[in-house]
Amino acid sequence: MEKDVQLFLNSTHDGMIAVDSEGFITLFNTVAGKLLNTTPTEAIGRHVTDVVKNTRLPYILETGKSELNQQQELEGIRIITNRMPVRDDSGKIIGAIAVFRDISDVISLAEEITNLKEMKIMLAAIINATQDAISVVDQNSRGILINPAYTRLTGLTERDVIGKPPTVDIAEGESIHAKVIATKKPVKGAFIKIKPFNREVLVNAAPIIVDGELRGSVGVIHDITEITKLTAELKQAKELIRKLEAKYTFEDIIGHAPLLASAIDKARKAAETSVTVLLMGESGTGKEIFAHAIHNASDRKFNQFIRVNCAALSESLFESELFGYEEGAFTGARKGGRKGLFEEANGGTIFLDEIGEMPISSQSKLLRVLQERELVRVGGTKYIDIDVRIITATNTNIERAVQEGRFRSDLYFRLNMFPIIIPPLRDRKDDINELSAYILKKLNQQYGKNVQHISEEAVHELKEYNWPGNIRELENLIGRAIINMKTGEPIIQASHLPMLEKQAGKRKDPEGCPEYHDPALSLSEILEKTEKDYLLAVMEQCNYNKTKAAKRMNISLRSLYYKLAKYGLISCSGEEPFD
Repeated sequence: MEKDVQLFLNSTHDGMIAVDSEGFITLFNTVAGKLLNTTPTEAIGRHVTDVVKNTRLPYILETGKSELNQQQELEGIRIITNRMPVRDDSGKIIGAIAVFRDISDVISLAEEITNLKEMKIMLAAIINATQDAISVVDQNSRGILINPAYTRLTGLTERDVIGKPPTVDIAEGESIHAKVIATKKPVKGAFIKIKPFNREVLVNAAPIIVDGELRGSVGVIHDITEITKLTAELKQAKELIRKLEAKYTFEDIIGHAPLLASAIDKARKAAETSVTVLLMGESGTGKEIFAHAIHNASDRKFNQFIRVNCAALSESLFESELFGYEEGAFTGARKGGRKGLFEEANGGTIFLDEIGEMPISSQSKLLRVLQERELVRVGGTKYIDIDVRIITATNTNIERAVQEGRFRSDLYFRLNMFPIIIPPLRDRKDDINELSAYILKKLNQQYGKNVQHISEEAVHELKEYNWPGNIRELENLIGRAIINMKTGEPIIQASHLPMLEKQAGKRKDPEGCPEYHDPALSLSEILEKTEKDYLLAVMEQCNYNKTKAAKRMNISLRSLYYKLAKYGLISCSGEEPFD
């Protein structure tokens, strides 16, 4: 029986020590020996204070009070112990017993759990505090976590998302979470729309890998609705600034040829007054730069500068755009009416480019503006006073248009108060060196190149050319030469000038457009190439006079503008390109 009891005591996970009324050890099991680095044989019979340095059993013998669930340091370990007195039938204390267990591992585990909880709380706080919406799904693409920013962005709560498929919040586009789960690869910069508000968002998502296994996907969602709106507003503002501000000054006019110097001198004198100026010159000579420079040199430079391409406005829109309209003036008129460009330019300058293309039906209204400095909106009766400097430009022979009845003579005489003739490039070829250097610097910045200069042979070729397209054609040609150069070539050679090669060959006769036999080209590509080359050839032969070119090709001026815009030869707004 005693042997069975000893076997039972040694098989328990708790250490046990019993002492008699004098404090001598009477029971000491194997677990107690392991915890105290001794053996039952060595301990039994010895006083407990000799075996356990900080034992409380003598105190139990003295007081007869139990101590339960007490933590204690014991030989470098942490134990939890229960200490109780042992009494006989009469209640007399005849000994004491201690039952204890090593809880060092338990404490370490508890500390780890506590740290884990703290980390979890900290992580949750970080996720909840971030202003970017966060969404997490498991390996089955089911939602397991969202943060408050996500709810603010989408309007969806945990109830709407947790446990649901990843498409629950998508209005337009594919599920980025599903893509990450399928490929196990991150996805960056994906644009989608999320419901219920159809917000535009940018999503970056990455797989969650734990011990080499895919456990889910985490996505960070950036709301770009406001950014898109601000970008649109910035673009609109830039367009407005471009429309309302003159960019160039007289310092931007390159060259010292006598004819050019004379034109600049006249323009500077015109800037000192509010006289109406008529700029005459071929297409590409720089009439718009002169208009900008006159405005910026005048006392109107801090007010608005508005450019109008008369040839780009349809006859039906011309008057409403220039003079404005009243509410109800025509179908689709804006409520409250609208100011015209003359009113927008009040106090500043309005530049009417290609004035020769103005519809004759609108010329009488412009004449009244010039004579009386007042206008009447379309559909209105009230006269509106305006103070606007008018600069006009033309590349056509307006006197011939007057003779043919296409332009009012009285308007022409009003516009021709201060004519300035801008010379073509072929009459100022000595300026080609300086112009080419200026253009090269500008295009280096535009194309990200580092071309140093143009060879003497190439400059000679440029000076031998007749320049029907003037400075615009020079810039166009140098730009193409830069594109034709190999990487690392520092100097433009004559061989890099493709336009001159074409001028010397097939481009001389607009009826004899180049033939394309490349079997890799489709029929539509061949037709487009042929049409574009034909347009360029006719425009060059007509000195870039669009009215002449349209008549030469037997098409309307509107059709010509459409085709030129189609092939990038002018912008959609009718502005001439410089490339």
